[in-house]
Amino acid sequence: MSIFKGSGVALVTPFKDGRVDYDALKELIRWHIDSGTDAIITCGTTGEASTLSPVERLSVIEFTVSCVGGRIPVIAGAGSNDTSHSMYLAKEIQYAGADGLLVVTPYYNKATQKGLIRHYNMIADYTDLPVILYSVKSRTGLNIEPETVKELRKHPNIVGIKEASGDISQICSIAALCGKDFDLYSGNDDQTIPIMSVGGVGCISTVANIIPAQYHQMTGDFLRGRYKSAARQQLKMLPLIHAVFAEVNPIPVKAALNMMGYIEKEYRLPLCEPENETLYRLYDEMNRYGIAMK
Repeated sequence: MSIFKGSGVALVTPFKDGRVDYDALKELIRWHIDSGTDAIITCGTTGEASTLSPVERLSVIEFTVSCVGGRIPVIAGAGSNDTSHSMYLAKEIQYAGADGLLVVTPYYNKATQKGLIRHYNMIADYTDLPVILYSVKSRTGLNIEPETVKELRKHPNIVGIKEASGDISQICSIAALCGKDFDLYSGNDDQTIPIMSVGGVGCISTVANIIPAQYHQMTGDFLRGRYKSAARQQLKMLPLIHAVFAEVNPIPVKAALNMMGYIEKEYRLPLCEPENETLYRLYDEMNRYGIAMK
């Protein structure tokens, strides 16, 4: 039930004049497919799903599925702090033709681990699609503990986890408890190769928005056993990765895509334009890495 291995891009949602810019989105999807991206993750954190209306969210997912045309997997965000709403999204996303679901931990409510098990199992019961758990305590205030992941992996539709805790010891515990038949994805760009070294199969990446070919090459090299090459690429990327996360995601990465001429530099509040210091740093690191800008 693996959905993908390698480089999955957590795709931005481009806006223009307050609306979704579908022309820009189509161009981004084309570029990613041409660049070798292994999967597209739409309407997640980087895609600003929390400020998309339900109609916009499903429209973006349907549009992405249509543009991709089955060439690579499309995984759609179905996270919510309301279990019934996530179940609704899961069903609608399945109807839209996506290949899998990414489900972040409930935010604000801060469920117990017992509540998490019930939450995820109910969503997984409600869909035929494979489900990837998403643990990112820095955003939601809630961690999925390794023993909880071990329990959840018993559900046949729960096939993996995007781990963005930043805690390598926890990630190692998940890998040890869940084994090779449960897909572990890095949720932090600066930890992709370290996580793959303990059994991870790839990354759901923000930085792949601006260097899709290089990210595909790095993760592909590791999967093919070219470990030293993959490690060198990871280290080379670090200054760029740090610049892309100089402010909260996706503020800098959308600014970077604007510098490259792909999208307007437009956000939805409470997100707003980055500070000038961030822009200067981003420009310098993109130039140093060799990214073409317009």
